[in-house]
Amino acid sequence: MSEQPPYLRIADELRQRIAEHVWEPGDRLPSRAQIGQECGVGENVVRRAQELLISQGVLEGRAGSGTYVAEPRERVRVVRSSAREQPSGSPFRQDMKALRLQSDWESRTDAKVPAPAEIATRLGIAEGEPCVRTTYEFLADGKPVQLSTSWEPYAVTGGTLVVLPEGGPHAGAGVVNRMAEIGVTISHAVEQPEPRHATAEEASLLGIQKAALVTHIRRTYYSDQGRPVETADIVVPAAHCEIVYEIPIHR
Repeated sequence: MSEQPPYLRIADELRQRIAEHVWEPGDRLPSRAQIGQECGVGENVVRRAQELLISQGVLEGRAGSGTYVAEPRERVRVVRSSAREQPSGSPFRQDMKALRLQSDWESRTDAKVPAPAEIATRLGIAEGEPCVRTTYEFLADGKPVQLSTSWEPYAVTGGTLVVLPEGGPHAGAGVVNRMAEIGVTISHAVEQPEPRHATAEEASLLGIQKAALVTHIRRTYYSDQGRPVETADIVVPAAHCEIVYEIPIHR
């Protein structure tokens, strides 16, 4: 069996010190040079260990100040399930209500945005075809917990009351309910989750460290005719949220 990489060993050592209350939340860690000397490794090994723990929400880095033990923050449990689609409104609002958290979101919609190549492929349209693009920042008890960028073909919703996801009489109703208003029945959604590091912009919006771990979900809704009618890129910080999939069993 191969030995554990040095940075993982140091990460375990730092995590253990926090668990044993050698360092408390809010405490500033010793310098990397000092930790390296104590543990018999170089500063680069300590840096990698700290970056790992920062991405996991155990530590936090403060520019020009150093590395600190992060204040504990309860992870939000987000269940991905067909049961999220309720006639009463937004799936996110249903999620947060179940957790007894106050939900809110900020959004911006741009109409007739040319579809980039990847988005066009996911929607089954030609590259450059106009789409309605909406960006979201979702909040739980006032704290950011999720980002999303949604794309809908303008050919599907253009000229209808639901063309703007956050405008008009059906604002904030969710994709399934909005599409139903124009006679489009959503039959299913496909989600592809994968871990990656946050971009600088995502980290800033989510209040996490640059390059912290996030779960990136590519979701596409399909009509009962098999046509993709919406696709979205959802970004959830791993340190603050856990994603759970509920799979219905049909007998």
